[in-house]
Amino acid sequence: MRGAVPLLTDGSVVRLSETPGQVHLSTRYNRGMQKSISERTTRRTLRPESLRKITTTLTLKNEEITNFICSLKQSLDNLEANSDRVQGDLVAEFSSLHAVLEQLKEGMLTRIKQERASRTYELQSQLSACSKALESSEELLELANQTLCSSETDGFMQAAKDIKDSVTMAPAFRLSLKAKASDNMSHMMVDFSQEREMLRGISFLPVPATPEIQTSECQVCDNTVSVAWTLQEPDSKIDHYILEHRRTNHEGPPRIREEYPWMVVEGIREMEHTLTGLRFDTRYMTFRVKACNKAVAGEFSEPVTLETHAFLFKLDAASAHQNLKVEDLSVEWDSCGGKVQEIRKDKNRTNQSPMHSPARASLMSPKRGPTARVGRDRFTAESYTVLADTMIDAGQQYWEVRFDKESKAFAVGVALRSLGRFDQLGKSSASWCIHLNNWLQQSLTAKHNNKARTLDCPIPDRIGVYCNYEEGVLSFYNAKLKQLMHTFKAKFTQPIIPAFMVWNGTFSVKTGLQVPSVVLSGQRKNSNTSSSNASLT
Repeated sequence: MRGAVPLLTDGSVVRLSETPGQVHLSTRYNRGMQKSISERTTRRTLRPESLRKITTTLTLKNEEITNFICSLKQSLDNLEANSDRVQGDLVAEFSSLHAVLEQLKEGMLTRIKQERASRTYELQSQLSACSKALESSEELLELANQTLCSSETDGFMQAAKDIKDSVTMAPAFRLSLKAKASDNMSHMMVDFSQEREMLRGISFLPVPATPEIQTSECQVCDNTVSVAWTLQEPDSKIDHYILEHRRTNHEGPPRIREEYPWMVVEGIREMEHTLTGLRFDTRYMTFRVKACNKAVAGEFSEPVTLETHAFLFKLDAASAHQNLKVEDLSVEWDSCGGKVQEIRKDKNRTNQSPMHSPARASLMSPKRGPTARVGRDRFTAESYTVLADTMIDAGQQYWEVRFDKESKAFAVGVALRSLGRFDQLGKSSASWCIHLNNWLQQSLTAKHNNKARTLDCPIPDRIGVYCNYEEGVLSFYNAKLKQLMHTFKAKFTQPIIPAFMVWNGTFSVKTGLQVPSVVLSGQRKNSNTSSSNASLT
């Protein structure tokens, strides 16, 4: 049709009256216009949030590539060092083998020479004796012939008698005409054909197969980690295994620049091992294992990372009473006022700890866990109290405290953030505790809201504290025997904080502990029973 306007495949319009050159320019102009519109649309849709996500993804990828590059460089260095080492070992082994062969050669040559000398002496001695006997015999023979040829008859009988006596005593008749030594040396022959075949069979030692850690068989409980592994095929030549483990706060594969070193456990005879008495102060532990025979070790297995969840906190020195000297997780009461640390310094140390670092916050699991407590005023007057630096607002947690049983007073428990700086533990509705009193008369009581109940149990060396935030359960245990001392039933509507008090004494806190399985089992049994301590809740 004359009035129709054709369209190109890219949507550009071409008029029939235009020349071929004009058609080309029009098409390129329309494509440029479409590209410009597309870029403007992209800029409108690409918001800062999307760009931040892209930036984060690129940063993580760059970190992953950087870590891999470091790993490759380390592998190259290790390859060079290991190659030099095995080459030196090979030369040393062949030199040792050559020395053994030379020693055997010299020994066997010496034996041949000694055998030759011994036989030579025997044969030469026998030869000498025979030669002398023959000479004597020939002399007698000559004498006998002369006597027979003699014409003198008067002396014949006497001469014949003398010759007879000489022949009887002649050495020739006392000699053994059998050689004392053989000239055969075949017993000194050697045949090394079998040994040569063995030498031709010399090769590199077979490297043990790489084990594989069975994650499903590994267990983490009671601050104990059990690791199990398998081999694709049984190998009777394996002598032992070497297990290495390292603490980490990263769930992914091991990094070259890790904060913690590898710890080594050697001489493991079975295909499993259990680490006991651990303190979990990181979120994960990474494990790897290799097999060893009498001479060489195989490759490490693929690393396996296990989660080591535990309640970890420090003492907040900024909240401590002036008479309390706080050093890490230990506290000592000082009547002279203690060694007061700068609050700003304590806050900086707290904020820089792994528990409160942005990296740890970004790596926390989806489940709610302990959170950092905001700063507060220092306890004063007769409230010789110090709080932890971490709040509990979810889950089941456990920690232990060892205290001086000769302390005038000691208390351990939990408190709300609203606990006043003058409030003593257990004397308000904002705290729950076990209280030891050695003033005038010794007593052990459970305290809450200024109410007390005397506990009829021995005073332990260590007290374990169990808290189930959702269930409102706070239990105290003899930490050594895991015997229940007392349980509070409450309804926690606010986050709570581990709290401690000491007067004229000392104590130390142990954190990084998992809830002991015996405690969990006992709590489940008691979950359906009514509390006998309702008057204190």
